[in-house]
Amino acid sequence: MSRTRTALLAAMALVAGATGTAFAVDPGAAGVAAVPCTVDYKIQNQWSTGFTAAVTITNNSAAKSSWLLKWSYAGNQKVTSGWNAKLSQSGAAVTAANETYNAQLATGGSVSFGFQGSYSGSNAIPATFTLDGVTCNVDDGGPGGPTDPPDPGGPSNRVDNPYSGAKVYVNPEWSANAAAEPGGSRVANQPTGVWLDRIAAINGAGGKMGLRAHLDEALRQKGSGELVVQFVIYNLPGRDCSALASNGELKADEIGRYKTEYIDPIKAILADPKYASLRIVTTVEIDSLPNLVTNTGSRPTAVPQCDVMKANGNYVKGVGYALNKLGDVPNVYNYVDAGHHGWIGWDDNFGPTATIMKEAATAEGATVNDVHGFITNTANYSALKENNFTINDTVAGKSVRESKWVDWNRYLDELSYAQAFRNQLVSAGFNSNIGMLIDTSRNGWGGAARPTGPGATTSVDTYVDGGRYDRRFNAGNWCNQSGAGLGERPQAAPATGIDAYVWMKPPGESDGASKEIPNPEGKGFDRMCDPTYEGNPRNNNNMSGALPDAPISGHWFSAQFRQLMQNAYPPLS
Repeated sequence: MSRTRTALLAAMALVAGATGTAFAVDPGAAGVAAVPCTVDYKIQNQWSTGFTAAVTITNNSAAKSSWLLKWSYAGNQKVTSGWNAKLSQSGAAVTAANETYNAQLATGGSVSFGFQGSYSGSNAIPATFTLDGVTCNVDDGGPGGPTDPPDPGGPSNRVDNPYSGAKVYVNPEWSANAAAEPGGSRVANQPTGVWLDRIAAINGAGGKMGLRAHLDEALRQKGSGELVVQFVIYNLPGRDCSALASNGELKADEIGRYKTEYIDPIKAILADPKYASLRIVTTVEIDSLPNLVTNTGSRPTAVPQCDVMKANGNYVKGVGYALNKLGDVPNVYNYVDAGHHGWIGWDDNFGPTATIMKEAATAEGATVNDVHGFITNTANYSALKENNFTINDTVAGKSVRESKWVDWNRYLDELSYAQAFRNQLVSAGFNSNIGMLIDTSRNGWGGAARPTGPGATTSVDTYVDGGRYDRRFNAGNWCNQSGAGLGERPQAAPATGIDAYVWMKPPGESDGASKEIPNPEGKGFDRMCDPTYEGNPRNNNNMSGALPDAPISGHWFSAQFRQLMQNAYPPLS
């Protein structure tokens, strides 16, 4: 190899960094500075029939308002999916065009995208790349071939349970709020979910950390071990059609904005190779798909807006799009929201909800392989395990199912529901190794009101009401519930089929305002957050049980947090 070629390769190594393969046109006497562009094409993970690759383009010429990268394969490689670029292939020729959010490419600037492909035989690196028709690379035969070790978290080797053997990210903003409360330091180090509940949250809104800031902090917390960071994907068009308190910014028909302004930018950030070592858990669109089953049609619980969302299909399309795009990122683990036992546990809800989840998981290019599992009880209060009675008990000649509280539900608590619903989901066509998460952030129901045994056997209602831990007026109550407490602390693999107990809803963040409060976040006033409200068919016309003086959803609610600590079960030490 000539001295000139050796120097050139050394210069390219500086561009590419410690790993991967960078390519550039040999500049000859003009020097490396004359290279119009460089391309780093890195095979991140490879198995017997497929691979994933990351591509970084660095532009050394005039700034661009759009870009088009082309290359051809010598073998039979086929691009099957991609992220952060519009990828197409004709024969051996591949074209990668910018997305709307990464079209600008400044002089000296870089842009990255990735893709998954299939192959058989060899998987040689492309010999030539052109950027807008200008050649900017030649193959130097460097690393990236079949002998490269796979990256952890790639499509072929995602771990079965991302929480096993890993720390979980502690949101410093939530931690500071918790620590500022009397006694809050006892739980301020617990991991909680980060809610991306509007487009502005991606870059940070209202002085709060954005997605990249949380990921950078997660890398700092990770150290040399494994770390899970949890995000709630929550901004569907026509969001939460049955509850005004969590309505969002996107109108019912704005599925295009959801895709291009919300999901695409989130994916672009999550797919950054900088974050490839993190295990990223997403909770996908809580309180959406079950609404299409329980709150539509001729049911007494029907809400007109839910009929609109069922008719236009945008919940199904939006969830499918999110699963498809986020599922392309090798270290992302998608968990779809599956309601809770007091919502889905009845026979006419149970099977149909699993069916519509399968429909969403195969919409907009998604497949069941994009779903790692499901989460129940997100931001809800259903007790983890009721120990003082069983679904099979009979009192005064009546089944527990006939009590006003159970009301013919087949499940008494979240653990039994989550385990049973997992089986139903597998029967509906999801992979047999899916795992469940249960949000235990506010379902402890401890304190002085916690029963120590079953109630009196005078009637089935005295028996159930006297023994149940969950002290709500009705299992349909969801807003800032009075008497609730912190539940089981986050932990991995606590029970069969359960990947983890998590605090996906950060304790102390309000479910909704107890009176109308104008706000720029698109969040309305729902009477279920008003402590004087006497209910509707969705909670069998019971009192709301909500705490007074609550702020809008997502904002810190000091009084609620103090009550959650007071009623924690297991108790705080």
